[in-house]
Amino acid sequence: MEAGKLYLVATPIGNLEDITLRALRILKEVDTILAEDTRKTKQLLNHFEIAKPLISFYRHNEGVKTDFVISLLKEGKNLALVSDAGTPGISDPGEDLVRACIENEIQMVPVPGSVAFVQGLICSGLDTTRFVFEGFLSINKRVRKERLAELANETRTMIFYEAPHKLRRTIDDLYDTFGPDRRIVLAREITKIYEEYLRFTLAEAKEYYEDKDIKGEFVVLVEGKIILPEEKINDLPIEVLMQQYEAEGLDKKEAMKKVAKEKGITKSDVYKYLLNR
Repeated sequence: MEAGKLYLVATPIGNLEDITLRALRILKEVDTILAEDTRKTKQLLNHFEIAKPLISFYRHNEGVKTDFVISLLKEGKNLALVSDAGTPGISDPGEDLVRACIENEIQMVPVPGSVAFVQGLICSGLDTTRFVFEGFLSINKRVRKERLAELANETRTMIFYEAPHKLRRTIDDLYDTFGPDRRIVLAREITKIYEEYLRFTLAEAKEYYEDKDIKGEFVVLVEGKIILPEEKINDLPIEVLMQQYEAEGLDKKEAMKKVAKEKGITKSDVYKYLLNR
């Protein structure tokens, strides 16, 4: 008997209009849907008039249910895995099941859609070319602080998820690790009615949330450490070299390129240095 397929189906993170036509088709066609919270998934299915059997599949029963799910797939059943919102496996159940499918040579099919951290990143105004997704920080104080300490010199944009009741503590820990002047963007309730993007330094964020009633789910984006080229050079300052080369007739772009080559750094480093002077 040919094994079935596991479809990893992304669902809306707020606005139901964000579900894809393909996701709706797959949810209608599969034999059963694995749901992180069957009540929430039932609401989604009812909205789109889809009637399918549901199996509870959440983080704390994933290890127990995985063998059962694999047996269904081996029987030829096609299954869809959905989380409460967003893409399964990203800070949500699915990772262990994916590994089990690989071990059992069962085909998996991603059905793309919303991912909260991507939506937060593209509206943040921070560097989108290089970033690191950290998900939820540990609730253990020591583990959390150790992880942030490891990120102290991270130059990429850092992205975290956070619940409202933990946000104030997280901002305090970020402040202690990265200092008062590091830029932070708090994307709240993405795609929902009260969606907003708050842009601060960490000092400003700490003050803003000191006495504020905090509601909604957050994507927290922290600017990476900017390593100024002056930390890498011993000779003439970059601005002096820029003036010299521009005086020789080079345009700014060519002057930056020449400075970068001379200093053994990138043109982007030169640009960031000049921008922060």
